[in-house]
Amino acid sequence: MLSCDICGETVSSEPDMKAHLLIVHMENEVICPFCKLSGVNYDEMCFHIETAHFEQNELERNFERINTVQYGTSDNRKDSSLQCRANINSGIHSACASNQPKTSAQSLSKDGTLKHKDFYSENLTESRKFLKSMEKQPDRTKLKESIYETMYSLPECPFCGKIEDNSQDMETHVKTKHADRLDTPLEDCNQLLYDCPMCGLICTNYHILQEHVDLHLEESSFGQGVNRVQCSRDLELAQQLQQEEDRKRRSEESRQEVEEFQKLQRQYGLDNSGGYKQQQLRNMEIEVNRGRMHPSEFHRRKADMMESLAIGVDDGKTKTSGIMEALYRYYQNAATDVRRVWLSTGVDHFHSSFGDKGWGCGYRNFQMLLSSLLQNDAYGDSLKDMSVPCIPKIQSMIEDAWKEGFDPQGASQLNNRLQGTKAWIGACEIYTLLTSLRIKCRIVDFHKSTGPLGTHPRLFEWILSYYASESEGSPKVVCTSKPPIYLQHQGHSRTVVGIEERKNRTLCLLVFDPGCPSREMQKLLKQDMEVSSLKQLRKFVGNLKHKQYQIVAVEGVLSSEEKISHLYLSFPVFTFLSLSFSQIFTFDSLFHKKVTFKKFFCVLSLSQIFFNFLWLDF
Repeated sequence: MLSCDICGETVSSEPDMKAHLLIVHMENEVICPFCKLSGVNYDEMCFHIETAHFEQNELERNFERINTVQYGTSDNRKDSSLQCRANINSGIHSACASNQPKTSAQSLSKDGTLKHKDFYSENLTESRKFLKSMEKQPDRTKLKESIYETMYSLPECPFCGKIEDNSQDMETHVKTKHADRLDTPLEDCNQLLYDCPMCGLICTNYHILQEHVDLHLEESSFGQGVNRVQCSRDLELAQQLQQEEDRKRRSEESRQEVEEFQKLQRQYGLDNSGGYKQQQLRNMEIEVNRGRMHPSEFHRRKADMMESLAIGVDDGKTKTSGIMEALYRYYQNAATDVRRVWLSTGVDHFHSSFGDKGWGCGYRNFQMLLSSLLQNDAYGDSLKDMSVPCIPKIQSMIEDAWKEGFDPQGASQLNNRLQGTKAWIGACEIYTLLTSLRIKCRIVDFHKSTGPLGTHPRLFEWILSYYASESEGSPKVVCTSKPPIYLQHQGHSRTVVGIEERKNRTLCLLVFDPGCPSREMQKLLKQDMEVSSLKQLRKFVGNLKHKQYQIVAVEGVLSSEEKISHLYLSFPVFTFLSLSFSQIFTFDSLFHKKVTFKKFFCVLSLSQIFFNFLWLDF
């Protein structure tokens, strides 16, 4: 690479350098780049620079060498240098145009050499001052720009390569010939321009604009299609999640229903875990393992149980007799706070044992009721040659009543099976069993509270009227011929054996509870019975606060024809004390119909049933 000693321009060969010198420095007026000397020829200018500006020229060459080492000689660097020089030369060209007209070397006087020498002596001091001022500049870039500020080159078109004489002509050429390539086209151009309505891009051709807008639309359609596909996938995923959640919810609900049903089965003894016999043996084995029962006692009780089950009669180990007589003596001699008291005929108390603990209250209450009926001669014909049965025998008797056709709804609810289970029984099963034995009875349902704080004063009034219907005169203690009353509420049942009317006119029931053990009931048999012993029997109005109560009251004996009528009626008679007359007649219109059996014809009327059994409400 060759560098021009005058302007520092770099060329690749000697012919290019000669052309550069001829065009730039020979045909134009020569001006010193350091002190602005002019009016001399090329040889004299070279001599001037070498003598007057030797130090500046050497410094510029060293700077070029440093710049070449530091940045390399890449094409990018050259282009940058050329561009920089082009910018500088445009300013130099303007300056040269304002100088005085050039003078040829031939027009110089013969004493030009002397003038040059004199000029050299004058400018030597000035050149040294200029060099010192340049050395004081800390930035090499500024120094280089001061060295190249006098450089000059013709402007070249960046699009087509055409060279113009000056920058104004080049600017006009670019704006007129290459306006479509400029970022901001000429405003005064006659060509029509088209703005893109979507992004604002300016197009010179309508077809180009159309293609450009089509690209926008295709991009938008593609985005919308992607969005639709994504929305469809999201919707499908949401539906799958919802279906999975619904499936899990249904599965959980089904599992909870199964668990609740199994819990109810266990609670009501329908879980096929065995019946009275299995529970009796299992609990006695537990007592032996805990040391509470001797093995010999275990085998003795087991033998007694097997014998009782074989003959179907209760072994009497849970029975307490003579309590009603003891109560009669107590009320005769004591109980000063009691105005009058009504007692049932003799009743034996039966409590739960190892075999029926937790589920046998209904069976034990039936034993209490039957023990009273067996002591009453009025029921001897219906209960002829009968003893108090054991619990498995009672279960068998209820199944036999179902087989006869009594209470088919209740039978289906218990799968027509009681033996070998721990199934609970209630008022309907007691009614069914008594009816099958030709015992006339009815169920009275107290289905809602009739007093403050959830109490049932109507229940007490009904029981008082039941016992007081036979009383004559005014004795303090009345021993009636009335059997006890079966009292049922949710989860438990008891037996009402009497009622007190206290001096403050309040009523108090006397109740046998099958959950009370024999040792507690035997305290009532003492001659000097304490008042505290009666606490387990007495139930005031405020003690019965269950939502609903049902009672089974015995009213006599059924004839064979009445038994058949009850059989084909096939549902227990409920007495709803809150029914109005209009409601009764509505039921009557529904149930008043002719029922024809094989050899039995009767006309049943629900109103007749109410008149026959619900005498209190009328």
